[in-house]
Amino acid sequence: KLCGYLNKLGIKGPIKTWKSRWFFYDENKCRLLYYRTAQDINPLGSIDLSSASFDCKMENGEGVFEIRTPSRAFTLKAISKQAMMYWLQQLQMRRWEFCNTQSRFPSNGILSCSFAFVSYFVFTFVDVADNEDFLPLVKTPTEAVGLKAASLPAPQTSTALQNISLKHPWTEIQNTVYNICGSKQLWGSNGNVFNFDEFQEHPENVDEEQEAGGAGDFKEGTLEDGRTGPRRNWIRKARWMNSGFPGSEELSREKNSVDKVSVLQQQILTLTEEVKSQKELVKLLHKALEAAQQEKRVSSMYLTAAEDKDRLELVRHKVRQIEDLTSRLEALEQEKKELEQILTLRDSHIQELKEHVQLLMEKNHAKQEVIMTLTEQMARELSDPLQEANTITVDTLYKQQEEIEHLKDDIDAYKTQNQFLNSEIHQVTRLWTSVAENEKALLMKCACLQARNCQMESKYLAVLRKLQEAVPGLPNSHAELVKNLIQEALQWDVKEGAEEALSFELNTALCSSSEYDEYGFMTVPDYEIEDWKLLAKIQALEIKSNKLRSQEIVEKPLRDRWNSIGELNPSAELKSLIRSGIPGEHRQRVWRWMVSRHCSAVPGHYQRLLEQSRSTEHPACRQIELDLPRTLTNNKHFSSPTSQLIPRLRRVLLAFSWHNPAIGYCQGLNRLAAVALLVLEDEESAFWCLVYIVENLMPADYYSDTLITSQVDQRVFKDFLSDKLPRLTAHFEQYRIDVSLITFNWFLVAFVDSLVSDILLRVWDAFLYEGTKVIFRYALAIFKYNEEEILRIHDSVEIYQYLRFFTRMITDGRKLMNIAFNDLNPFPMKLLRNRRSMHREELEAELCELEQIKAAYVKERAEQGP
Repeated sequence: KLCGYLNKLGIKGPIKTWKSRWFFYDENKCRLLYYRTAQDINPLGSIDLSSASFDCKMENGEGVFEIRTPSRAFTLKAISKQAMMYWLQQLQMRRWEFCNTQSRFPSNGILSCSFAFVSYFVFTFVDVADNEDFLPLVKTPTEAVGLKAASLPAPQTSTALQNISLKHPWTEIQNTVYNICGSKQLWGSNGNVFNFDEFQEHPENVDEEQEAGGAGDFKEGTLEDGRTGPRRNWIRKARWMNSGFPGSEELSREKNSVDKVSVLQQQILTLTEEVKSQKELVKLLHKALEAAQQEKRVSSMYLTAAEDKDRLELVRHKVRQIEDLTSRLEALEQEKKELEQILTLRDSHIQELKEHVQLLMEKNHAKQEVIMTLTEQMARELSDPLQEANTITVDTLYKQQEEIEHLKDDIDAYKTQNQFLNSEIHQVTRLWTSVAENEKALLMKCACLQARNCQMESKYLAVLRKLQEAVPGLPNSHAELVKNLIQEALQWDVKEGAEEALSFELNTALCSSSEYDEYGFMTVPDYEIEDWKLLAKIQALEIKSNKLRSQEIVEKPLRDRWNSIGELNPSAELKSLIRSGIPGEHRQRVWRWMVSRHCSAVPGHYQRLLEQSRSTEHPACRQIELDLPRTLTNNKHFSSPTSQLIPRLRRVLLAFSWHNPAIGYCQGLNRLAAVALLVLEDEESAFWCLVYIVENLMPADYYSDTLITSQVDQRVFKDFLSDKLPRLTAHFEQYRIDVSLITFNWFLVAFVDSLVSDILLRVWDAFLYEGTKVIFRYALAIFKYNEEEILRIHDSVEIYQYLRFFTRMITDGRKLMNIAFNDLNPFPMKLLRNRRSMHREELEAELCELEQIKAAYVKERAEQGP
């Protein structure tokens, strides 16, 4: 059994000092119970070791160690360094044994099973008996640890009252009464002020009970919370206590009367000290009892009063007493404050005296050093020079030898401490690794479950949408039910409470679960058309499901690859990473790098443009003001006229209009600048990003008055659509669908307001690095993504209606990216340039012919007159 006497530092109560306590390890509960003496039946408290940590700091003193639990820290002191190391090693081993036992044999009940499940994951890979031996086994100090130590007298303290626990008076009384009962049974006396029938046993059976029960009964009679077991455990405890009372073994073994008398005298002294300490405790309890009895008499008078007047008089008397006590309390408080002030003054005076004494001591020390120096000088002058040198050498060597011995002791102590802490750190590290692996597995499982849940919700909403389309043909009762179900589905909050406990990696994947994403875009767009609201909810659930499924397989490895990249340099690997999408934490840095590669910022240029816009009104100022409220209406940073980014967007657009007078302002530039502001955050960086897009990435005249290059790109796109998707092109020609009515805006603003934010930003990542070819790739990929759905529609009006919102049906960004950069290959830039050149010549010829027809018409009208 792990038990023995240790000194415990009392940190609460009126007495703060070391108190001797009997400690006993309960292996069933993994708790360290402590009593005042080994003969006590009720513990004063316990220390939970299941989640505790141990430490032995050499600076605290020899034999001192700490046990830290989540609630408090316990400071204990063993009689020697060996005993301290034995306690630390045994507690550490038994803690791990208990945790492993708990993980292998979970208790019954739903909650217990759940905790055991977690415990299994935490401790399943922890094995105490491994090859790493940081701390060798310490030999058991039998004189200080074990059941034999219980028969030895408890270590004596300076005063009897000092060792009493004032925090547990009732436990002290129970233990004292029990000890007195046990001592009187030993002397054949049955009288006691407290009547415990459980202890009235025949003294002649004491030896038999001791042999039968042994020290094991000591454990059976002790419970963790201070309660006692059945009556037979009390009786066994009492018998063991009587048999194990200090001096009993000596009485049976001693052969002469002198030794017996000395043992009895020792018992008398021990009992006398015990009675003195208990008398002090009884006095305190008597005072509390008198106050309670006085309160009881007053309450009885109040209850037995016949009339209300008497009761009222009693209440008034009580109120007067309360007022009197209150005034006395105030007086005492005032006196206390005065005493505190006096104490403060005295403390300051004492501090001054201490400083004065310190100065005097320093002066005295200096004088002593001078005296010693002069004495040594005189001795050197009087003694032989060789003898003097030998004497100094011997003294110096002796001091150095003594210093070396002290340093060796310190080194040994720190080595022992280091070994113990290394073993503790090793076990904690293995535990942390196991927990991290299990947490990762649980997060993956949670993500899969949430993805499955999102898929089920989206299927449910899709069924509701089908029913919504069929409502006119349903009976009134069914139509009303469908309407209520749709309203209830639209009110569901996509965010789930369980996601708050997930780690950062999973939260980044679940950013769509909130109302807005990290850039302020609405995760569920608020469409004005009622039929589209349900569609937006389905789309948000599908996007969330795809993110959850790709988190561990795709997103986390991609983020790890980005984290390993230091300085950015153009390469095939970087190009592949950018196409896959830049993580949010790296996007701002990479965008700034891509802009600075092709568009060097001129210091002070942006500020000069702002000054010019404030002093002179630009012709495009009115159009900019009209477009500001229509910019990214599904983003919380631009949805309101009072939003913070609206003034910053205005300044960026005005600065660009003065920077490039040939373009000034074109509808669509507001959305390009808004996306740059959301990612780059800085006004000047957003301005140079807009300059980079308009003047470097896009061809010339893309945003001119005639938009001639934009029209050329639409013809080029139709050629690519015919080459890559011939079935879809034939379908459009059959129903006379002009796709440029849909795609023109895609090219002008790089898909802003067309794709969901997550996919849009991935498109922009590749667009800023590779140029306009990316827009062609993604435009073709969007049609490829929805090709089968479009081919199933056989009405031109329905096709146009579908093309208005079909980009919002794209939920799998990874699939779209794979189509754009893999399925559509080859896609050479040389072919794009040749077709642009060809269609530009054709378009310019057509425009020239149109201008000629227009001029001839004007001339003909002028000749005809009014």
